[in-house]
Amino acid sequence: MPVFEKRTLIAAPAARVFAFHERPDAFELLQPPEDHTTVVEKSGGIDVGARVVVDTKVGPFTQRIVAVHTKYEAGRMFQDTMESGPFAKWLHTHLVEPDVSGGAWLVDHIEYELPLGALGQLGGGWFVRRKLDKMFEHRHAITKQICETKA
Repeated sequence: MPVFEKRTLIAAPAARVFAFHERPDAFELLQPPEDHTTVVEKSGGIDVGARVVVDTKVGPFTQRIVAVHTKYEAGRMFQDTMESGPFAKWLHTHLVEPDVSGGAWLVDHIEYELPLGALGQLGGGWFVRRKLDKMFEHRHAITKQICETKA
């Protein structure tokens, strides 16, 4: 099963980095503009049971994604699972780990499977990897900018 991970050191306390993700507008702020993502429904923040439904463009098509938050550890971690969408499996763990410098590591760890197993991976794996790289580069840059400039 493919795994994607992005780690970024942010020069802000871990509590501030985690609190950013708890903001009601955090999800919207983190969406890359070129993804043309529209939130259809959102409830519960990042706590267990929270849910988000989005429509996003994939080429000329609109794809509906439903994700549910399945784990939450205050100040440290939350996790979401895709209930429906373009992946056969999607488990996204968001971690905030304190660093000895006083900053924090923002870690996004995703375990995923494409539809059609090996055939799907062969045909679309490169596209998905490129899309994840770009998406999480954007998300981490936004989080870093907001958390490091907050007074």
